[in-house]
Amino acid sequence: MQPTGRALPVALDAMGGDNAPGEIVAGAVQAVRERNVPVVLVGHPRVLYLELARHDAVSEIPIVRAEEALAMDEGALASLRRPRSSIAIACHLVRRGDACAVVSAGSTAGVVATGRLRLRAQQGVVRPAIAVGLPTLPQPTVLLDAGATADAKPEMLVQFAHLGVAYAETALGMPRPSVGLLTIGAEPEKGNKLAKRAHELLAATPGIDFAGNIEGHDLLTRKVDVVVTDGFTGNVALKTVEGTVRYAFEQLRETLAESRVARLGGMLQRARLRELAGRLDPEAHGGAVLLGLNGTVVIAHGSSRARGVAAACELAARLSAQGIIARIGERVATTNKSHRRW
Repeated sequence: MQPTGRALPVALDAMGGDNAPGEIVAGAVQAVRERNVPVVLVGHPRVLYLELARHDAVSEIPIVRAEEALAMDEGALASLRRPRSSIAIACHLVRRGDACAVVSAGSTAGVVATGRLRLRAQQGVVRPAIAVGLPTLPQPTVLLDAGATADAKPEMLVQFAHLGVAYAETALGMPRPSVGLLTIGAEPEKGNKLAKRAHELLAATPGIDFAGNIEGHDLLTRKVDVVVTDGFTGNVALKTVEGTVRYAFEQLRETLAESRVARLGGMLQRARLRELAGRLDPEAHGGAVLLGLNGTVVIAHGSSRARGVAAACELAARLSAQGIIARIGERVATTNKSHRRW
């Protein structure tokens, strides 16, 4: 157990991600040295020791042995086949109180399945949800579920709303976040059976500032603070936004290089362009958060490099310190009092 008075470390899955373990270990070193976040690496000791030695950080970051690792192309069933994987051991450290949170850049399906199996859902939570911050101003817009629960029931979307509100209040300091339901039209009767019934339930739920339906073109307009949908729709929407942002920047870069006048204009707007690039860069924000489990879990982008991994570790440590689990527990208790169990 961690000595009294010292912050618990973040358990970092060092074997998960497209750039593991090199960039993962480099991110751990950045988290410790530049962000003052304690980290414990979980993975193959010999490999991780050599990576730490490259950064002269062997004495700064402990290693916990894990015999196996989930490949990036492995799905949810791999969590059952590999009980000694690095993500499973990381979750175990949180469960027994030796770490404050889990961070992984591994397979999202594997992280979700392993988290549900090892950490278990919080009391009253039927399904967890992945929350991501969309790059809006003046604050991010929280979108969930971004892929944890593809086939959701209407009552689950109400619970997702409570999870999203708890996240917005805790992580972003929003005093009364507004909630919108993502569907195909602003009118209450628009959408499939799931959306229509979810709209009825959300409109009648106490403790939720429900603003009604929103459409896909509203995602980046800051129309609401929290956007709720099922995991299938949310994942498609998120990847569409990411692809659109990437395409827009590529086109902007080509346009600025077309002529001397364009290059001059780009130089004059350099500060604004850097600010915009930073705001839209997923590496700067740490990643998605898996909400509804008995432990804080942050899922970094699979292609994360050192900076993104360090940001994910900082986000995980901050959410744990801010009591996100307790805040969700309060919200879920409200949900279960307002609606019948399903």
